[in-house]
Amino acid sequence: MKFSVAFQPSIRASASPYRLLDEQGGEVAWANNFLDALHQVQRSPRSLRAYAFDLLHFARWYSQQPTTDLSALTGAGLFEYLRHQLDQQPKPAAATINHRLGVVRSLYRFLYGQPLPGESRFQRTYTTQSPLGYGRRRHAVSQGLRLTQPRRLVLPLTAEQVDSFWNSFHTHRDIAIVGLMLLDGMRSCEVLALQVADLQLSQGQILVRGKGNKQRILPLPREILDVLQLYLHLERPLTHSPALFVCLKGAGRGLALTAAGLRSLFRYHRAGSSTPQANPHRFRHTFGADMVRAGISLPALQQLMGHSQIRTTMLYVQLAPEDIWKQYRRALENRKLRSPKP
Repeated sequence: MKFSVAFQPSIRASASPYRLLDEQGGEVAWANNFLDALHQVQRSPRSLRAYAFDLLHFARWYSQQPTTDLSALTGAGLFEYLRHQLDQQPKPAAATINHRLGVVRSLYRFLYGQPLPGESRFQRTYTTQSPLGYGRRRHAVSQGLRLTQPRRLVLPLTAEQVDSFWNSFHTHRDIAIVGLMLLDGMRSCEVLALQVADLQLSQGQILVRGKGNKQRILPLPREILDVLQLYLHLERPLTHSPALFVCLKGAGRGLALTAAGLRSLFRYHRAGSSTPQANPHRFRHTFGADMVRAGISLPALQQLMGHSQIRTTMLYVQLAPEDIWKQYRRALENRKLRSPKP
């Protein structure tokens, strides 16, 4: 059976705008009831979309199984779903597979009020402690069947790469967008969600809505504050859109800048500035690394970046190898100074 995801923003307010449909265009009740429940507990539209496409992938696979009754799903069935994904070409990333397995787990618990039968054999007990090394060790239980995710070292951009990419922009709007990522550590989705009403120019700050609709106030550096004022007074078209960043030309002039539009903007300037590494995540990561180099405390950085746990801040901010080599050479010099003379 063929399935598809449809976006229906005009549907009732209590329902998810993302719907799973069958080949006749009818709603898939078990999936859409789950999406509605997620919408009612205030999951973001981006999260709902991700859940919908994960359910789409699972529905297409499960519809080809000998039994399509979801109540018959077990841990062994989840393992077969894992095997199916590992055999796909191209193979999905480990994080993608783990997210899909987690969605199926949550779906089953939502539908039947209990964990997936037989999955306990995949669980393991491990010891955990605060990432800062304090506090008592405690035992925890893993979620069950999941792949080990390799830790990728995402290196921050160098000063030369930042200059090359930033200098390729010519509009105040684009400079402000990059500046908010680089100097305030904002996510691309947070930048796109900004509204004119979020600006507090007289106080030099801005209201940001992060993941889970959590709000935080960020300071506006003087250079970004000036650029934003020039954008608002000289470039931003007259429009009824509440969005801070809107399209400046074309058929969409005055409409809110979309995620696709932002990707296109970065793609164009990556090619023009010969900096293929430049992307919104790299700028946010560069902000974190720069703050650590400047000596900011991790709790303060956690608040600036909008992390709910300091563990995320510690994993996110990774120093580049050249920083480690510099510290290593400095340690060697200090060691030589402290060594007694022969």
